[in-house]
Amino acid sequence: MKDYYRILGLLPTASVAEVKSAYRKKASALHPDRNPSKKAHADFQEMQEAYEVLSDADRRLAYDDNRRRSLIEHPLETAREIWSAYLKGILT
Repeated sequence: MKDYYRILGLLPTASVAEVKSAYRKKASALHPDRNPSKKAHADFQEMQEAYEVLSDADRRLAYDDNRRRSLIEHPLETAREIWSAYLKGILT
């Protein structure tokens, strides 16, 4: 499962305004026209997918619910992802 919060550099408690702001910052840095990296296109698409899910209230609710269920079904893997994203958000 992709961690859309990590992709946008956000905490799960981020507001819609914070999601939009993070998207705009990342979009300007990752846009293939501005970024010569070979991964730029793939990274931009992944970031765009994260924004589409987190900016839509219904899709975000479903994503968050699925994320919580993943913790039950795959606890170690999911816990590592969640803690890694959380600590990265705190330390940066």
